[in-house]
Amino acid sequence: MSVTTETLTQLFPPDAAAIPEAWRLPEPLHQREYLLDGELREWAGPTQEVISPMFERQPDGTLKPRVIGSYPLLDEAEALKALDAAVRAYDHGRGEWPTMSVADRIAAVEKFTRLIVARKSEIVKLLLWEIGKSTADSEKEFDRTVDYIRNTIDALKDMDRDSSRFTITEGIIGQIRRSPLGVVLCMGPFNYPLNETFCMLIPALIMGNTVLFKPPKHGALLHYPLLQAFTEAFPKGVVNTVYGRGNTVVPALMASGKIDALGLIGSSRVADSLKKMHPKSNRLRAILGLDAKNAAIIMPDADLEVAVKEAVLGALSFNGQRCTALKMFLVHESIADDFVARLATEINKLKPGMPWDAGVNITPLPEPQKPAYLAEVIADAEAQGARVMNEGGGTASGPLVYPALLYPVKEGMKVWREEQFGPVVPVARFASTDEAIQYIIDSDHGQQVSIFGSESEEVASLVDQLVNQVSRVNINAQCQRGPDTFPFTGRKDSAEGTLSVYDALRSFSIRTVVATKMTDANKHLLNEIVDGQESSFLSTRFIL
Repeated sequence: MSVTTETLTQLFPPDAAAIPEAWRLPEPLHQREYLLDGELREWAGPTQEVISPMFERQPDGTLKPRVIGSYPLLDEAEALKALDAAVRAYDHGRGEWPTMSVADRIAAVEKFTRLIVARKSEIVKLLLWEIGKSTADSEKEFDRTVDYIRNTIDALKDMDRDSSRFTITEGIIGQIRRSPLGVVLCMGPFNYPLNETFCMLIPALIMGNTVLFKPPKHGALLHYPLLQAFTEAFPKGVVNTVYGRGNTVVPALMASGKIDALGLIGSSRVADSLKKMHPKSNRLRAILGLDAKNAAIIMPDADLEVAVKEAVLGALSFNGQRCTALKMFLVHESIADDFVARLATEINKLKPGMPWDAGVNITPLPEPQKPAYLAEVIADAEAQGARVMNEGGGTASGPLVYPALLYPVKEGMKVWREEQFGPVVPVARFASTDEAIQYIIDSDHGQQVSIFGSESEEVASLVDQLVNQVSRVNINAQCQRGPDTFPFTGRKDSAEGTLSVYDALRSFSIRTVVATKMTDANKHLLNEIVDGQESSFLSTRFIL
């Protein structure tokens, strides 16, 4: 189709009848409840209206924002009550949850999983309507989250089995296990509001921490069906939700000094400011997934068919709204024009539309300010000599923006260094491989890179240099997070700590040892404790 503002406008539904019945929202969800100290409490204060990116097309061709609900805007005082509840539940490590056996904590998480699986349809529908993720991707995010929880349980069982023995060294008997950190503040992102939030929240919980959970601004309503599951599966005060504006509710939490660990997926600017608010930063464990400007280096001998296919997926899956997206292409000058021409053709095969449309690739953006920012980035690049290389690139109607392929991009343009986090695809040329490597060296970000090439010596040389700049090097493949058993982290401003099924369990816990001298009396004492199953920590029981 020809991409114009008018054709994009026609993709928005004029009324509910134009939406498949399975994906219609029967009525707006005006949430007033929040979870505090094991209870769902009613909020009578101000609320945040939730605007869906799927606007409603009016008879005159204009687009009307669609209100799909609202959620509580808690104040500082209520946030501190939630903190106090989490602190009480942890009770300096003496609470019911942190002293509970690993097997019992696993049972609680398994119960929680069963409860949320029963609400899948409701959660997936809200995910689609809040952030504009396609039906297939919304369902995939839910299913992947459930798989992550189950894999986390399996990983903890393995970890616990490895710890279920005593070590005897130099006349000392010891048992080494992992114990919780304390109170965790968990803040997830809007682009994967369920999956990436739970990749922090579930490991933090299952290791015995208590949690303050702040849903993202975009993607808050979809957590509402989870609140009852939290109350049913976990002891009082173990999980508490903090709804509200971050700059209102979070500073007091951090300034209290009672937050022991910060789990955040967001911007490095926000992470830096939050860490500075904590009065004892040396006590604060931070597990952070932050900014990324992942680059692809395309060598002259690259298989262009593979490179272009991976480029489209890497740059534009979920509209490029992924920290792992490819956000800069560095292409050897000998093939740059050919690569751009092929990429433009493939981009223009992408289908724009609503999330429920069959085969849709490009959907409306949930951040209200994003279309204007992308237009600014494109205009800046054009003013400095770049061109939009694909037909209709950058055309927008309300929150729906068609991808723009920019070429040639150069230093000094906004898109050269800024993380666009949207459907803008910048391509730059390089003459020497050193130029491409220098771009990555000079970057503030160090999450991942992709290399496309076929000459083994050249690829090997790039790998050996780039593994010390980023935390994952992908060969002839797009950047990505999975599989979830692989470590997910970054260098520079891109991350702190490591997230994977196994690493997250370690990130939200600390190794602790109980030791004694190997005397007959001490051996007898340990045997009595173990045989009588008198301790959750000192134990040789296996979880199967």
